[in-house]
Formats: sequence, structure tokens, C-alpha cells
Amino acid sequence: MTPELKDILHALLFVADAPLSLETLCETTGESADAVEAALHQLQKELGERGAIQLVQLAGGYQLATKSEFAFYIARLLNPSQKRLSKAALETLAIIAYEQPITQAQIDALRGVDSSHTVRQLLARGLIQELGRKDAPGKPTLYGVSPLFLHYFGLNTLEELPEKPPEE
Repeated sequence: MTPELKDILHALLFVADAPLSLETLCETTGESADAVEAALHQLQKELGERGAIQLVQLAGGYQLATKSEFAFYIARLLNPSQKRLSKAALETLAIIAYEQPITQAQIDALRGVDSSHTVRQLLARGLIQELGRKDAPGKPTLYGVSPLFLHYFGLNTLEELPEKPPEE
């Protein structure tokens, strides 16, 4: 007996350590995008009606996640040791997210201070990535946010960022 597509997708999403794109799910199951989307919708509905797990669309893909009402208990179990982002890191990250692709010199000019240490920290945490080199003297590195940035902030695309405040 062959399992239902919905159950196959549930199993794939359960073992995945990152969001799975529709394309990946179609390739893995051998099913059409319409069939996969219909099964995902059915799975999302069933999970939403009961239990602690939900299907979310995140960072351009699909992922199983716990429902927010269980966050307190999960945090107590995991006791996260990851430090929060500093104000400097959040400011730098916001500049990169809204202005990408952007160079270190452009970030420094917008912030008014040297941001090289903060950029290195954001690179190490995987929240930003190098996008290439600018065609300018010295060929400076261009930076942009990474897929982990979307995941970290619970976004599906950059279009979900709040509107950029007007410049004064």
C-alpha cells in the first residue's frame, strides 16, 4: 500500500532541518506542483486543527514548527544560550536588508562608525552573506542578507519587511 502524498510530505518535512521549497518537494515525490500544493494545504489544515505542530511557509519553503503557545515550554527545555543581537548588529542588519547589495564602506557611511567587527559577527552567525564584488576600485565585497536571516526573523521573503522609514 502506497502512503498518501500528504503523509509523504509530512515525513519529509519532519526530517528536514531547513524549509523545503515546493520544487524540492515536487522533485522528491515525483508529483506535480498542483498536487503537492493541495496536499500541503490539506496537511496544514489538519495540523492546524489539533496538536502542537503546524506547517508554516518560511524562507521560500515549507517547514514544520511548533505552535507559538508552546514556546515557553520549549524555551525552558532547550534553555537557549545563543546571545541576542546587539543594537549595533540589529542596526547593521537593517541597513544591509534594506540597502543590499551594499559594501562595508557604504554601511560605515550610513552608520557613521566602523562596522567591520559587526559585519564579521553577522557573517559568522550566517545572517548575512557575500554577494560578490562591486565593480569599483579595490573591488569591495558586496553584502546581503542570507536565507537564515529570513528564517531567524520568521519571514518568507524580503517583501515582508516593514516599510523603510522615510529619510529625514
